[in-house]
Formats: sequence, structure tokens, C-alpha cells
Amino acid sequence: MPNAQSQHRFDADAYLAWEAAQSERHEYFQGEVFAMAGGTENHNTVSGNAYMALRNHLKGTPCKVFISDIRVQVAAVDAYFYPDVVVRCEPKTAPDGKTISTDAPVLVIEILSDSTATWDRGGKFAAYRQLPSLQEYVLIDPQAQTVELYRRNAAQRFELYAWDARTNPGPCEFASVGLQWPLADVFEGVVREPAADPAAMS
Repeated sequence: MPNAQSQHRFDADAYLAWEAAQSERHEYFQGEVFAMAGGTENHNTVSGNAYMALRNHLKGTPCKVFISDIRVQVAAVDAYFYPDVVVRCEPKTAPDGKTISTDAPVLVIEILSDSTATWDRGGKFAAYRQLPSLQEYVLIDPQAQTVELYRRNAAQRFELYAWDARTNPGPCEFASVGLQWPLADVFEGVVREPAADPAAMS
């Protein structure tokens, strides 16, 4: 779990009131709040690629895609998260368009970083699994250029589907929204870090 950014414990209502007055976003988990880490250029590139692919694909459907600023409430574990990308297919948008939370996502995408990968794969995924609406949970690693997709099956268990730009270039399939997404498009614009030089490390 990321390090807590507050010495105070909140209940959910206090968190929501406090968060509304903050200039930066914070996630909430069982009484503690966590500042959202700033994303890298590659992180933002992949988030943007996902948002555009889903937005174009979902035009004319009841589903809407959101990026970064929509909270997902997981009441079963007393948590609020800000996924990198989230799709909701229930008509719960407020009439004034000011909805900032949802408790019924069908698809959640998190872009992995060194500081969040363990939490995204572990505790956060365990929390998201408590949402009956969630059909797919996706982890995208911009540096390794891999996609891990966890899909809820008929037995209500999540099965792993994985793609690697080097060995299994896809396209990856988001069955929850009927999207086939080539990995070349997933990672378009991503700058790969150069591999370490073994000679320089000796």
C-alpha cells in the first residue's frame, strides 16, 4: 500500500468533505488518505490512448469513459479510488453533469508504475473485486509494454488474459465493452527507457 499522507483518520463522509477542498487528489482506504502520485509522460500517454480508444468506441452507447478525476466508491471495504481510466454503463450522471463518483464501473484500467504496481495488483484489486458491476480490471505497464486483463467469469472469479508487445501483440480484447485494441495503439507514443549497459554496471 502507498504511504499514508495524513496523520489523521477519516470516516468516508469526512474524507469527501476534506477532499472537496484540496487542490490535489487523494484516495481513501479504511480511514486513511493517500496523495496521488504524479504520472510520468508515458503514464499519461497510455492513459490518453485508452481514453480516446474507448471514447471513440463507445459513442452512441449508454456507456461513458472517464479519465483520472472520477472516483470509484467501494463501500464494501470503505474505500474511494481514482482509476486512471474507468467505464460506467449505468445512467447515473447527475442532470447538471457534476457527478464525481461512481460505484458501478464495468471496466477499470490502472497504469502501472514502480511505486504502485504491488498495490494495484494486490490490495486495490482485492477491493475492486467487491464491486458486483465490475467485469474487467486491466493493468497496463508502459515500460514492459504488457497488458494484464482480469475478467469476471460465470463463477464470479477473475481470469487472467495477458498480452506482451514482444511476444503476443494482440489485439487485446475488452469483452466488457466489445473493444478489440491493438497493442501498437495501446503503446503509441510511449518512449522506452534504454536497457542498462552491463559493462557500465561492472
